[in-house]
Amino acid sequence: MTKRETRGGIPAEIRADATAIKVSGYAAVFNQEANIGGYFREIILPGAFRKALANSDVPFLINHDGLPLARTRSGTLKLTEDDHGLKIDTDLDAADPDVMRIVPKMKRGDLDKMSFAFRAVVQRWDDTQDPPLRTVEELELYDVSIVTEPAYDGTEIGLRSLDEARKETRRQHNATAFARRKAASEAKFRRIS
Repeated sequence: MTKRETRGGIPAEIRADATAIKVSGYAAVFNQEANIGGYFREIILPGAFRKALANSDVPFLINHDGLPLARTRSGTLKLTEDDHGLKIDTDLDAADPDVMRIVPKMKRGDLDKMSFAFRAVVQRWDDTQDPPLRTVEELELYDVSIVTEPAYDGTEIGLRSLDEARKETRRQHNATAFARRKAASEAKFRRIS
């Protein structure tokens, strides 16, 4: 089973007024190839978030960790999939101590990139290219986050994903070859009998 992965690096738009810190932007962008540490390349297809958005309670976190600043279940986080990608809109509570702790960092641009944590549910791999190309068609969404360092720099999880995909491809190939040999053997046995 593929482990939880994170991707990101997309700038967020941050605005403040007297009562709220407004954060909007894209946690993911469609059809843009990303190099995952040189181990493989990845593309997220339009529609990849459709089922996840219909069935998930997604929190908005800092660096994919800690208490939620907002979440879809409470209505404080709005996630939509449009032609460009996974759009995020939230009004963070300006009186929340966790929010107030990060506002100066957000205003200075120290904390300004968006990211998302996921598990690929439907994916295709093209190993004929170097590095291989992974196309994510459907995923399970765990969180969206504002981050200091986007996960495209983190290659360990990417390497595990590639290894697991290759093992699954080999298992499927071996199962298909076994089924063909068994069918041929049974057909030969029926002709002899």
